[in-house]
Amino acid sequence: MSGRARYEDVSRRIDGIFERNGVRMTLGGEPTFLPVVPDGAEWSYSAVGPTKLSYARAMAEDLLKNELEGGVDFFSPGKSYPGEVNPRWAIRVLANRDGSPVFGRRARGNPTVRSLGAFRDFVVRELKLAAGWSQMRDSRQPRKRVWALLLDQAGGKWKAFQWPADRLELTAAEGPAGLRLPFQILKSTIPRRALTIEWTGKRLAIFMPPFLQQPFLELLGTVERGLKAAGIGRVEMEGYLPPDEGALWVQVGLTADPGVLEVNLPACANWSEYDFWIRAVTRTAEAAGLRSWKMREGSLPEGTGGGNHLLWGGPSLDENPFFSRPGWIASIVRYWQRHPALAYLFTGCYVGASSQAPRADESARDRYDLEMALKFLESLGAGDHRGLISETLRHLQTDVTGNSHRSEISLDKFWNVGWPAGALGLIEFRAIESLPKAEWMAAVALLWSALGAMLVEQPVRGRLVEFGSSLHDRYFLPSVLLRDLIEVLDDLDRFGFRMPRRVFEEIWEWKFPVVMEFSRGGARLTVRRAHENWPLLCETPVEGGTTSRFVDTSMRRLEFWANTEFARDWEVRVANRPMGFREIGSVGFLAGLRYRETNLYPSLHPGLPPQMPLRISLVRGSESREFELVAGMSVFRSAGRGRVLSPGAPCKPGRRGDLTYDLRIT
Repeated sequence: MSGRARYEDVSRRIDGIFERNGVRMTLGGEPTFLPVVPDGAEWSYSAVGPTKLSYARAMAEDLLKNELEGGVDFFSPGKSYPGEVNPRWAIRVLANRDGSPVFGRRARGNPTVRSLGAFRDFVVRELKLAAGWSQMRDSRQPRKRVWALLLDQAGGKWKAFQWPADRLELTAAEGPAGLRLPFQILKSTIPRRALTIEWTGKRLAIFMPPFLQQPFLELLGTVERGLKAAGIGRVEMEGYLPPDEGALWVQVGLTADPGVLEVNLPACANWSEYDFWIRAVTRTAEAAGLRSWKMREGSLPEGTGGGNHLLWGGPSLDENPFFSRPGWIASIVRYWQRHPALAYLFTGCYVGASSQAPRADESARDRYDLEMALKFLESLGAGDHRGLISETLRHLQTDVTGNSHRSEISLDKFWNVGWPAGALGLIEFRAIESLPKAEWMAAVALLWSALGAMLVEQPVRGRLVEFGSSLHDRYFLPSVLLRDLIEVLDDLDRFGFRMPRRVFEEIWEWKFPVVMEFSRGGARLTVRRAHENWPLLCETPVEGGTTSRFVDTSMRRLEFWANTEFARDWEVRVANRPMGFREIGSVGFLAGLRYRETNLYPSLHPGLPPQMPLRISLVRGSESREFELVAGMSVFRSAGRGRVLSPGAPCKPGRRGDLTYDLRIT
């Protein structure tokens, strides 16, 4: 059976198990993209910048020509974050599920003063309004023309309100005119909703106010017919999109996120739909000049630095499969806790307690608290337990600061009624990064779906695993993670899901690239980039009088893998300090090495210098082969043959029993 056929076979089996158990689960995703040359703050740490919006618009245009033909795109206000002056933006592209056009084809005419007047008159007549439009003033762009129509709907009828004639000045904030209306001056009895027109002479934008889906569609239809009647074709739509209460739309979001452009996939009914959309948005991104990986000068390829989070949910809150299955959720948490590969193998090289997706046993909570919580969930009987599930787990699935969003398995969008977007019935798996191939990202989603289906029929019981110091030692090493993933795939094989294995080996090889290889006769040594745990530092004052928490990014980690012949005949020395190997079952002979690449401010141990260039000697008797890693490069280069010196003090591990040596320790 070919790889593709095997994917589809597993997908059908998953669908069959879910159907047999009455589970209707949706699968969502958030892949991230950036340009081939990601220059500027917007492609490193800032959410917005001068070019990101143009890329999003190009992707939206491509989707509307292909996968979402007959749809419409909206420039929408995004999330607001502390320390950011303005809300982030989002381009939301939607199309009707039945294929009918959302926003029909219009005439190609450019707007004029006359045609805009005709459009405004049409809207007033169509909605049977007593009050009309008010022309607003914009002190930032005096030549721009803005009209606003205060309106509301009740009992199926529309009603308009008049702006106070002496308060027609837009606020000085940035953004569309629809977000700058001076609502604060209105009486409390007047709704804060206004259809807005913004015209610069070249660009026409119409801003839709917030409504529920039915009045939104009625107003959008009126706008569409009014534009057609006035002969206006070129228009940009802006504003608030309502929740899809009627399950009428397919929607893709293009959102500004720090360092990347994030794509929010539609909620997919199964893996086959997810596979279609991850391939579609990857194609669209590449056509716009973006890609789902990056390579800095002198570095090896790596992920975008953003995520590719997977989200499990339901087709609606009434049909959410998790609310009445607390034991299933407990089983999911138990299984993921037992297999660190699910937290570490598919994410970026920076993992651990202060990462974007720490495991539950890396947070500040004791493991037995999580054990009690899972046993309690497993004891619950029939019924809808959404609130109790949320309150039981979301305080445990956090990072060390208590942030419920930054967690390997995040429930902050499950039933967190304390904030608007927190009661969506979603479970978010955050320890997944964007990969350079759509097929690879689809394979990870299939793995997650297969595990979810297996755990529906084959729940996991038994206590959580106490990994101790090995979690941040051997499980940071690539070969151990691959062995753990193979155990996961073996579980799925026994259950009847024969996953394609080669694709996961390819992902592993890409995530943990080879930085040095040595072969002599039958002896082999392979050095790979490994994971590192960057510690969270204390609060540091920053510009503007606020404080920030930085992580110490100075450390790097390598894995040294050797076969039996190498471990028997050769010695590895780092800076002439001998480093030993330990045999780990079927994995081979292993050792890890931590070394300091930089000591930029702020960092732990600021007095310790960088240990670059990093020099490796491979010694056998009187023979020595030398390799070195210089600053700014990611792979070792051969330094020829060296003179065998008397060895220095051996390398030392950070803790007794660790596989990993810390070169800083003398």
